[in-house]
Amino acid sequence: MKAKYTSLTDALYTYLCECRSNARDPVLEALRTQTEALGDLSRMQISREQGSFLTILTAALGARFAIEVGTFTGFSAICLARGLVEGGQLVAIDRSAEWTSIAKRFWIQAGVQTKIDLRLGEAISVLKNLDPNQVFDLAFIDGDKTEYDAYYELILPRLRRNGLVLFDNMLWGGRLGAKPLEDPDGSALDALNRKLSRDGRVQTVLLPIADGIQFCRKL
Repeated sequence: MKAKYTSLTDALYTYLCECRSNARDPVLEALRTQTEALGDLSRMQISREQGSFLTILTAALGARFAIEVGTFTGFSAICLARGLVEGGQLVAIDRSAEWTSIAKRFWIQAGVQTKIDLRLGEAISVLKNLDPNQVFDLAFIDGDKTEYDAYYELILPRLRRNGLVLFDNMLWGGRLGAKPLEDPDGSALDALNRKLSRDGRVQTVLLPIADGIQFCRKL
């Protein structure tokens, strides 16, 4: 049987982005414009449809406490924070005061600044120093690719049963699934994808959204 999937053209991708709720959100669009002015760095920003997916998923889960590793200019943080229940809190981790200074301005514009607890520093160190009693409903991982597995092992014990952890860039620009794979980031992502598929602590599926989201439910 022929594999069932649809390859995206630019026109089809534009259609996809238009056919979603709040497709022309002024705050998120202004943030994208400012981030794109950073040049090639802007590729680190998640896509529009990923943002909508995160908001809907966070709200459907009824998440009160969420965590993200890799905040950059704050697009994903806005999307996650908007989905949290009243009084919810997102711990946002990033090493860059410069990039997150942009994020903080747009968090205010989006009205979510009180929902976001920004922690500046190296992610592994920050994760190790979190309140030992803190439990999360959802985690979004989009930091250093070679450290994804370490983030996962530090976050999973803090995730409630049926909580979710999502990893970005898990198709690595379409380079995974082919051999040989030589770059360290791609090799790390490939190893983690395969580890997660065999990990008895989670149920997981790799989704072809943007650059690939590995979607895991804690058992």
